[in-house]
Amino acid sequence: MTPATDAAAPSDAMDRSALDERWQRGFRWVEEQLGGTITRFESQARWRPAWFLELRRASDGATLPLYWRGARGEFHRSTAPLEREGRILEVLERNGVPVPHPYGVCEDPPGLLLAQLPGRFNLATEPDPALRARTLDDYLHVLVRMHAIDAQEFAREGIRMPADPVESCLGELPSFVREYRRAKNQPDPMIEFAVDWCLRNVPRDRAHVGFVHCDCGQFLFDEGRVTGVIDFELAYLGDSAAADLAGIRSRQLSEPLGDMRKIVARYEEISGAAVDRRAIDYHTVRFGLTNPLGLAPVLGRPVPEMNYAQYLAWYVVYSRCPLEVMAHILGVALDPPDVPEPEPTSSHTATTFLANALERLRDGRAGEERYEMDRLYRVAQYLERSDRFRAALDADDLAEAAALLGRRPRDRAEADVALEELVARNAATGERDAELLRFFHRRLCREEALLQPTLRELEGARMEPID
Repeated sequence: MTPATDAAAPSDAMDRSALDERWQRGFRWVEEQLGGTITRFESQARWRPAWFLELRRASDGATLPLYWRGARGEFHRSTAPLEREGRILEVLERNGVPVPHPYGVCEDPPGLLLAQLPGRFNLATEPDPALRARTLDDYLHVLVRMHAIDAQEFAREGIRMPADPVESCLGELPSFVREYRRAKNQPDPMIEFAVDWCLRNVPRDRAHVGFVHCDCGQFLFDEGRVTGVIDFELAYLGDSAAADLAGIRSRQLSEPLGDMRKIVARYEEISGAAVDRRAIDYHTVRFGLTNPLGLAPVLGRPVPEMNYAQYLAWYVVYSRCPLEVMAHILGVALDPPDVPEPEPTSSHTATTFLANALERLRDGRAGEERYEMDRLYRVAQYLERSDRFRAALDADDLAEAAALLGRRPRDRAEADVALEELVARNAATGERDAELLRFFHRRLCREEALLQPTLRELEGARMEPID
């Protein structure tokens, strides 16, 4: 929540006339809300609208560093999630948790106005091992403090209290499934299988209800201490310790914090309570599934503004890794496929040219322009690699689908319809879980092989063991 190197160049108030009208409206709202004048602004180059702002307050001339957290870009226009997050921040702030102070929610454009906190993001960027360890320990103390807050404080702010352990452990999954069903635009048998497995295997003995950060492990830090915990839009009341440790485990795929076994053990030491590893494993699968649930509909009908390759990488990696934890729970041995020899098509010269040209154009730009060019470059990389490997990988996938179905589908689309029907029949008994799990894992490994040059921080990502 501090300006980063990938942000656009800062501007002063005289440049605001060049901004889109919606941001001029938003900035006027900020000035009216806080009684002052915006003197500096930077757009944060990322997948959702965000701004770093400075406002000179009229009453005393003080400069307020601010952060505009927009709605989820092209996919969400409602302010309800932002208003809910603001209420959660107020409860956390009252209880001494370091979080950004919420100043209010703007309706048009939708955004949550927050105090800008000092520090930086991603503990893996700290070069000093001692400071890294001290920061992680401080964060775990903060996490235990969050979990100790009486759940009724959040309930009084409209955060839903679960009715029973099943609802507590399912957490945000049912709402993600409902939204997925509403927006679904193509078959996705892997999602149907994973959702069904989570519903059939939900723990029924986790009675404690506490605050769950959910998208856990997001914080700013400086000199060995946490300066603020951020991003609470998915937070809920539920199986707090196991769910949030699972969230940290998932975040480690792209932002390593440390040895997961040691993190769990240290949390237990600070909190004075043991955490069931089986529950952490379950929540790892359940929470990981929220990524593909949220991304599948928009990947099926992408809008021009989205970072397509990034979203596809999230979908694939955050599907594969939970399936590997599911395999650990079930004792199923997985067998990742080999990548075949490349077989470039007649389009290969064109796809290679496109990738090289976009890379050159990207390298000559900075800030927002570089981000925009980079997201197109990554799609070109994916297309170039698909040109060389897609035909052979799809043929292998169809052959394995035929073995499951007892007949060979014409293509991937027909296979997915038939596989969804097979998953639905399997739901009653789960007797084919192992076969389906192996198939979907191999399919995701093949898709990940196509994405390999675009994966970046996700390359080689694996869920860390906890036992």
